[in-house]
Amino acid sequence: MSVGQREPTRRLFFALWPDAEARLALARASRKAVRSCGGRPVPPENAHVTLAFLGSVAERRVAEVDAIGRNTASAFALAAPLTLSFGTLVHWARGEILAAVVDEEPQSLQQLAAALKDATAAAGFTPDLKPFRPHVTVARKVAHRIAPSVLTGVTWCFDTFALVASRTTPAGSVYSVLESYLLVGEQKSRE
Repeated sequence: MSVGQREPTRRLFFALWPDAEARLALARASRKAVRSCGGRPVPPENAHVTLAFLGSVAERRVAEVDAIGRNTASAFALAAPLTLSFGTLVHWARGEILAAVVDEEPQSLQQLAAALKDATAAAGFTPDLKPFRPHVTVARKVAHRIAPSVLTGVTWCFDTFALVASRTTPAGSVYSVLESYLLVGEQKSRE
């Protein structure tokens, strides 16, 4: 690389990545609230639960992030899939978003997010260290505050998590799953 030339990077994050049917169920269940808030709907294909946001990562270090995902999944193997029921839509003024939040958060979900953040930080990456609040953003740039509203029938199950790359375009964010990691398998000790 020549002097003054920037090193290529990718914006990366680890996420729970639902299937298309689960995403459409959330989009249908939240449609009325999204219209009411005056926000910009998040396309259903972008719906996910962020576990650890890393931001810009040098292209040459993407394999390290992948290894962290593999090692975390291997050490973290669950006996059963993670099940998340999204029962409420809330407006978060700070981010100007409308978010679907979980009714009950499995302890293993907090542990997984913490393990990914800890491992990436230990490897010299700079994950977002804000407290983990599992949610799915359904609208951005919310114009009108709305009262929390009830969602029904929105349950997602996960036996994997993913490493995802984010690219910003004039039309919005485009996400690409780079790798998936199996969460369900033989239970291993967590030291």
